[in-house]
Amino acid sequence: MDIQKTGKIFVTCARGLQPFLADEMRALGVKPEAEQPGGLLANGTLADCMRLNLWLRTGHRVLFQLHRFQATNPDELYAAILPLPWEEIIPEDGYLSVESSVDNKSVRDSRFANLRVKDAVVDRFAEKQGRRPDSGPDKSGTMLFLYWKHRDAVLYLDTSGSPLSNRGYRLQPGKAPMRETLAAACLLASRYNGKGVLLNPLCGSGTLAIEAALLATGTAPGLLRPDFAFRHVLGHDEEAWKALRSEARSKMRQTTANPIIASDIDPVAVTAARENAMEAGMEELIEFQVCDFRDSPVPEPAKRHLNLMICNPEYGQRMGEEAELEAVYKALGDFMKQRCGGYTGAVFTGSKPLSKHIGLKTSKRIPLMNGPIECRLLLYELYAGTREQKSPESSTPLS
Repeated sequence: MDIQKTGKIFVTCARGLQPFLADEMRALGVKPEAEQPGGLLANGTLADCMRLNLWLRTGHRVLFQLHRFQATNPDELYAAILPLPWEEIIPEDGYLSVESSVDNKSVRDSRFANLRVKDAVVDRFAEKQGRRPDSGPDKSGTMLFLYWKHRDAVLYLDTSGSPLSNRGYRLQPGKAPMRETLAAACLLASRYNGKGVLLNPLCGSGTLAIEAALLATGTAPGLLRPDFAFRHVLGHDEEAWKALRSEARSKMRQTTANPIIASDIDPVAVTAARENAMEAGMEELIEFQVCDFRDSPVPEPAKRHLNLMICNPEYGQRMGEEAELEAVYKALGDFMKQRCGGYTGAVFTGSKPLSKHIGLKTSKRIPLMNGPIECRLLLYELYAGTREQKSPESSTPLS
């Protein structure tokens, strides 16, 4: 259990995000070796974990494998964890928390498994050090993560702590907010690289626009967070971490090549989006408008760059009935056809029936999950000039 050596790294993500996460990991010099349910497995060091935590946009947690074993019940779980040299990893005056994913017939509540892991660790401390570290649910110290399915168990050092989707800028969540990692994945899936114009009507609390600004300025999302769990592990190289952050800051651009425009008819939503952008340090780079999406400003598309109109309209499962939204989707299709020539259109929705009312043929349909809701990112190539409008019945349905 030498955490200073190369070991297995498991980066978790939402279902459907693995391809975008794999591209990010490769760009950071950490090659995924295998895809597993819930994420990607790679080989690397704690230094790699620091870099992944700093730069990943679509990952959820970065887990460093400590111990793989078998256990049929909580007593065997405890017995397998007790002998491990926890005093070499966790400060004796530190703070420990444990989370888990458990599918074992002997455990009804995963919190009991968390408790047995914690008991084994602190009992080892009591035996070897004569004192125990504090423990509890807070993510303010060293974190362990247990994966236990049937008899197979893996114990990880959770180097992230709070999930990476918690960037730290969303002070005002608004209604039915999109998770930051999902917003980043939608932008990457749309092939947005920060060089063209970005339009974000129906912006809500501004997550898509803010993630676009982070991409366009080359800002590492981890720079926005005050802390990560790897900083509370014995042997952590704080100077190396400071150097990584300094390097990331040096790569940030102060301006965007072309405008990022976010609009919403709800002034409360726009105020929330502006406050979130301010917290992210991106307020000056995003033009906010209070208006109906049909009246959103649409600049001339930048030549030789991908220009993107992207939005996440309501789709009836959490905030309204589908029938009430049919007119919105039809108007959105008209807006793209009539005013967004030269752009790529991207609509994220969880409603197949509503998507048909857009009335345009998709160029691509990308399946993504929004929590438990199966959704699609629908892409449209919006050519300049007049084109014959498709009827809802002739549009390409979701697969």
